[in-house]
Amino acid sequence: MKIEIEILKKGTVKVVLDDRNPSTAQKLYENLPLEGAAQLWLEEIFFPIPLEHEYENPSPSSDKGDVSYWPPGQAFCIFFGDSQPASDVNHIGKVVEGLEIMKSVEEGDWVVIKRLF
Repeated sequence: MKIEIEILKKGTVKVVLDDRNPSTAQKLYENLPLEGAAQLWLEEIFFPIPLEHEYENPSPSSDKGDVSYWPPGQAFCIFFGDSQPASDVNHIGKVVEGLEIMKSVEEGDWVVIKRLF
C-alpha cells in the first residue's frame, strides 16, 4: 500500500506502508483521506486524526523517514530527522520520496494524506 502526504503549497511526500504494524497501517489506509494542521516537535511533524487504534508492536525509537501512529494522542507522525518519539509509537511506513520537504513545514501548514493507486 502506498500513500501520499501533501503539504499544501510546499510539496508532496510518497510513503510505502509496511508490515511493522499491519493492523494499524490497514486501518489508516481504509480511513483515507485524512487531513489536519501540522504541529511540530523537534524533527517530527504530527497532527491528530480521527482514528482510534491501540498499540500493536510499539516502538520507543524511530529512524529518519518513519511514518507512525501515536495511540495516546491519536496522531499521525512523520519523523524527518534524528528526534525520537515522546513515547512509544506504531510505525506504519517509510518515506520513499520527498523527505526533504518536511524541513520546510511550519506549524499550522495544512497536511492531506491520501491513497496512491
